Amino acid sequence: MTSRVLDWEADVLPDYQRHTLALGRDPDGEGDLVATVVRRGRPQPGAPHAVLLVHGFTDYFFHTELADHLAARGFAFYALDLHKCGRSRRDGQTPHFTTDLARYDRELEAALGIIGDETNGAAVLVVGHSAGGLVVSLWLDRLRRRGMTARLGVTGLVLNSPWFDLQGPAVLRSAATSAALGAVSRIDKRRIVRSPNPGGGYGATLHRDYAGEFDYNLDWKPVGGFPVTAGWIHAIRRGHARLHRGLDVGVPNLILRSDHSVREATDPAAMQRGDAVLDVAHIARWAGCVGNRSTIVPITDAKHDVFLSLAEPRRAAYGELDRWLDWYLSENATRRGD
Repeated sequence: MTSRVLDWEADVLPDYQRHTLALGRDPDGEGDLVATVVRRGRPQPGAPHAVLLVHGFTDYFFHTELADHLAARGFAFYALDLHKCGRSRRDGQTPHFTTDLARYDRELEAALGIIGDETNGAAVLVVGHSAGGLVVSLWLDRLRRRGMTARLGVTGLVLNSPWFDLQGPAVLRSAATSAALGAVSRIDKRRIVRSPNPGGGYGATLHRDYAGEFDYNLDWKPVGGFPVTAGWIHAIRRGHARLHRGLDVGVPNLILRSDHSVREATDPAAMQRGDAVLDVAHIARWAGCVGNRSTIVPITDAKHDVFLSLAEPRRAAYGELDRWLDWYLSENATRRGD
């Protein structure tokens, strides 16, 4: 590994540090892009295992309970706030906006390079949630086709309610609708096609100022979500189409999801015990398209982010994660000859 001296600064989370990656000019014309690598604690040279966590839409890294859990299992923990998301959004930039999901590849691979340097070559487990689960699945398929998976140290993947298809009526997933969306995107890529939920919806079940138990920055993760733009959702739909043709992420993977979906903005109590964002039947249908060795586990009464569920389903989600990690760590130890 090539040793690099990086500028780390104190993060908004106590005992975490962050490093800003300069990415140059935005192809979509919103100034200079940056991404942010967040590290738990200090560097761990010689750590055999590490995690790279990637958030979803209307999201950023804040979940220290998950980081602590993985650290207790022996992982050096890192997260990435993608460009225009969370710590990485700059004035004048549309939150989470991109017209090509492959543009995330560079910052994802830069994060892997940092992890490799700081750990002296740890085996990396990639964790992706929701839209982040789609992003990292597509990226790992491209990485495998370039012959770079092992070279960059990726040995496993965990997907937390990955976004594998568009929720809602079937007509929204038709070829005609996709073509119309593409036409709108070419004319006005920042046109809003879905506005934030004025009642908060799923987000209100999470934040402690509403009906949840977690604390985070509401400017970076508003309870009603960010507006959905034509250019961004068109990029997501192209990603879905690629996934549906079949990927091979090149590494064993665990896919966690709720056992059922609930309608957003209905009974608040129901939204506490089900996925109010995605149709879990879509996750079940397309999970086989990820490739390699997949383990797929529904979690009873889990929320969209299974690790932000109520106490009982959250314990169940961590239990399933731990059972898979027992196998994963044993398998990697065998391959490394430990």
